[in-house]
Amino acid sequence: MKNIDKEKRENDKQDKYMGSVKVGAKGQIVIPKEAREMFNIEPGDTLVLLADVEKGIAIQRLDYFDKIADEIFSGKYKLDSNENNEHLIGFAKGIKDVSKMEVKLNDCDKNHRS
Repeated sequence: MKNIDKEKRENDKQDKYMGSVKVGAKGQIVIPKEAREMFNIEPGDTLVLLADVEKGIAIQRLDYFDKIADEIFSGKYKLDSNENNEHLIGFAKGIKDVSKMEVKLNDCDKNHRS
């Protein structure tokens, strides 16, 4: 019976995680393995860090926000009554700028390896 319970836990994907990380001397943190696995974060992935004085800090994969930016530009994204269209367009442009910069960095990295 214990082996069955253990297998069930291993097969169930974790959907919540709480832990603490320390900020190193260079301002770096290590994302715990459990959190990386939950969000399929791999070495080399680009993450977007959002910071708001009142709401705190959030980190998400760039490709997640890239999809949202595409929806905003295509008109598929429906505004809530509280959302400002100009802010959304600014957000989407910022995400696309980060994406373009990431592509350039990856191209430079590939050229240096060749």
